Amino acid sequence: MTERPRTTIVIPCYNEAERLREAEVRALAADPRVSVLLVDDGSTDGTQDLLRRLAAGSGDRVQWMAMAQNGGKAEAVRHGMLRALAGGAEVTGYLDADFATPASEMLRLLDALMRAGAQVAMGARIARLGADIQRSPGRHYLGRVFATAASMVLGLRVYDTQCGAKLFRAGEPLRQALSTPFSSRWIFDVELLGRLVNGAEGASLTAADFLEVPLATWHDVAGSKLRPGGMASAGVELLRLGRRALRDRRSAFRGPD
Repeated sequence: MTERPRTTIVIPCYNEAERLREAEVRALAADPRVSVLLVDDGSTDGTQDLLRRLAAGSGDRVQWMAMAQNGGKAEAVRHGMLRALAGGAEVTGYLDADFATPASEMLRLLDALMRAGAQVAMGARIARLGADIQRSPGRHYLGRVFATAASMVLGLRVYDTQCGAKLFRAGEPLRQALSTPFSSRWIFDVELLGRLVNGAEGASLTAADFLEVPLATWHDVAGSKLRPGGMASAGVELLRLGRRALRDRRSAFRGPD
């Protein structure tokens, strides 16, 4: 009897009929530990047909679900991860549909999570000797500024909050963090991490629970949906999260009345 996969990787898809790489999806699902959940976020092209075809004949190693309407990447990921948890996944996470992080790197991230016993493992796009990290200079330097600000908001020394490759162990902290919609459209990654470290008593994580794994390969893929307006919106959302975090910390410092 084949052991049921205990890791479900969610891939949010919005109008990805031309960009979703079928071979990479199948490479993920070929690992006996892993199943793939493709989430269609109200696409208007042929994405649903593609997802249907990928799932057909996969023996449930590749599944798909459709959102009722386009709600954005954050909601597609949240609903996908909740479905994974409801299905008994012991580890779940998400990966961008363009496979800028290839399947082989996502599987290496899973290996690192298991080996370290961490609760969260995150890919980090660190350009260094021996690594093949292809990212435009503009986005790289904007990302460094953003990551520095995000680290201050979170109270965590995170190098890369926005890499679209993350894995989480199932548990009460994750369930609580996913229980309500995100207020952020562009930086839900930061909001999710913030919820995990600022959860209710007994359902929060510490810095020791997080692991960043430098990626060996990451290629910027043409056709990104992030535009200059989105970058500006991300900055505004980070300011809002920062104000909320400061308010919560002041409240905790004061204690109960």
